[in-house]
Amino acid sequence: MNTVSLFVSEKFKLLQQYLKSTSFSKAALIGIAITVPIIVGIVMDKLDIGLAICFGAFWCSPSDVSGNLKHKQIGIAFSTLLIVFVSFIGGHLQVSNYILFPFLGVLTFCIAFISIYGFRASMISFSGLLALVLSFSYNPETLDAYQSALWIGTGGLWYLILSTSWFYLNPKAFTEETLHNIFLLTADFLDTRKQLIGEQPNREVLQTKLINLKIELTELHDNFRKILVSNLKNSGKSNYHRKLLLVFVELVELLETAIANPVNYNKMDVLFETHPEFKADFQKLISEFSFQLRAIANQINNSKKISSNKVLFNEFKNLELDILNVKDETKSEDYERYLMLQNFLDYQKKQFEKLKKIKWLLGNPELTSAELVPTDELKRFINTQDYNPKLILRNFSFRSTIFKHSLRLAITVMLGYGIGLYFDLQNPYWIILTIIIIMRPSYGLTKNRSKDRVIGTLIGAVIASGLVIYISNIYVYGALGVLCLVLAFSIQEKNYKAAAAFVTLNVIFIYAILEPNISKVIQFRVIDTIIGAALSYIAMRLLFPAWSFMEIGDAMKDGLKANNAFFTSISKYYQDKGKVPTSLKVNRKEAFLQMSNLSAAFQRMAQEPKSKQNHFDDIYELVEINHSFLASLASLSSYIQNHKTTAASEEFIMISEKIQANLDRICSQLKAIDFESKIINSNPLNVINESERLKFSIEHLTNKTIINTENVRNHQEAHLIWEQMYWLFLLSEKMLKLTLKFEVN
Repeated sequence: MNTVSLFVSEKFKLLQQYLKSTSFSKAALIGIAITVPIIVGIVMDKLDIGLAICFGAFWCSPSDVSGNLKHKQIGIAFSTLLIVFVSFIGGHLQVSNYILFPFLGVLTFCIAFISIYGFRASMISFSGLLALVLSFSYNPETLDAYQSALWIGTGGLWYLILSTSWFYLNPKAFTEETLHNIFLLTADFLDTRKQLIGEQPNREVLQTKLINLKIELTELHDNFRKILVSNLKNSGKSNYHRKLLLVFVELVELLETAIANPVNYNKMDVLFETHPEFKADFQKLISEFSFQLRAIANQINNSKKISSNKVLFNEFKNLELDILNVKDETKSEDYERYLMLQNFLDYQKKQFEKLKKIKWLLGNPELTSAELVPTDELKRFINTQDYNPKLILRNFSFRSTIFKHSLRLAITVMLGYGIGLYFDLQNPYWIILTIIIIMRPSYGLTKNRSKDRVIGTLIGAVIASGLVIYISNIYVYGALGVLCLVLAFSIQEKNYKAAAAFVTLNVIFIYAILEPNISKVIQFRVIDTIIGAALSYIAMRLLFPAWSFMEIGDAMKDGLKANNAFFTSISKYYQDKGKVPTSLKVNRKEAFLQMSNLSAAFQRMAQEPKSKQNHFDDIYELVEINHSFLASLASLSSYIQNHKTTAASEEFIMISEKIQANLDRICSQLKAIDFESKIINSNPLNVINESERLKFSIEHLTNKTIINTENVRNHQEAHLIWEQMYWLFLLSEKMLKLTLKFEVN
């Protein structure tokens, strides 16, 4: 009975969380925006006007992207102007097919090309495409083209008013939901890191999972920064937003500490084989961290219910005693093992400090001016979108992914509409609606959406077929149609297949009100969806394909440049000491962001056909090395920021210069590499292997430090700093060898 009640309780919590989510709120908002005008139209006997307002609100809704209120309002306003223009043009499209087809293609290309201005612009573009396609089905009987366009514009303004009103009713909703998700994903990240401790047969799978989590977290961090900077700018010295900012800063640094790896995994495996009790103890400690992060996520506004630190204090106390015992028992030649354990424990302590600071901040303390982050300094962490008109000219070429996508989409839309007319299908616009929904710039996403769309449509058709047999009430159809649309919008980001099923149900229920022969509607809905999905997939393979191996070199170069800038900042700070400069934190953020972009580019490549995965193994190795390089940088950065360090030696400066020289040479090589080319040298001789000589020098320097001082902290610093410097040099050498294998332009 306890198990059943626990299960029900968990499901109820999930339902509560879902009902509070911004995705459900937006879906409910869309439901209100399209239902109210229709009801008012029916009551006032102005159904055509009600439908026009309904369509305007619905077509504008994709541009309602979460984030800054001002940007949201501008986005919806631009979307409204676009759909008014498209609707007015669509009202005059009753022309010869010889004119219609090229006009449809040109208009589709122009609207799709707006996407060059970023994500919000791409959603405005989608609103315009939606209006263009559905204008084929919407022919009001009592309104002229200009009247219809104006009422559609009114629908856009109606949605803008609703969206703004909802924001003011619950201004903290999106901020707190994003922070909640950051806590949960950070906890997932820690859990995955916990599994990597000790020898693992599936370490590559876990590493891939870590990369995916890092991509999600980087995107959430970027969104949250923008929201907070905007809120601080608008609300002035709001203690609430400044508190959230400080919590966010601690979360970012907690993630950096989690990514930092003080030793490489091979040495850790050997260590935990000798002392397996430490593997279990460290795993238990990390599990408690992730548990507490999840607890905080669910009690952000109720700090009194956040669990105490008693369990963590006990875990640390036990580990410290055990590590001291190892020190006493360790022979001089095994002293490195003790240092590895002590360094690893220090990283966990640093995470504990971050966790305690988060709990303290959520307890609503009085913040001093020294603890607050200046808004001007925050702006350096924000990447602003470039809206320069010259961007259109720079992207008007086959080197631009968006240009090729827009052209591909325009041709496919014309072809889809032509097939619908030629075979006299009931609703040929359903084919092009499927095309604009499915087709994306990347092959992998288009392929997955095509498959999920077809499966979801078939599931929806089967369910609808069963329901319409027993239900014949048009009011029930209307209610079910709105409900299915709300559910579709609320889950489309998490489960596209289920969303497609609900969209199909919505379409069938709406048409069931107008069309007595519902089985025919279901039949054509399935046929049109399959045709649209097939055309999207074929076009992605054959029309101006943008395979990822053509672009991954740029992503790799950007990632490497960001890592180089981060390393330069770390090296300079280690030499200069003093207050941690903002430039180091900005470079750290940029390194994580670019590494996330590189991971996403590689994942797109992995989803493409095997025949298009040129040099897959070599590119995979380069991506992995870049991730290892960033993890090592994070370790080095975290240590020198949180510990008092000794003066930088000449050897440190010399090795730093060697690493930077390697990175500069790799960047130059990457600029010239064409990944379509063949490998010309499987074992390049023009790389001097300095790693063995450097390893000997580092071991000598480390031992020298240990001999010359009894200070354990100096021993730890020498061990960690030189371990990481050697590892960074080794990684830079490996990358250089890999890039020199390729033929250059």
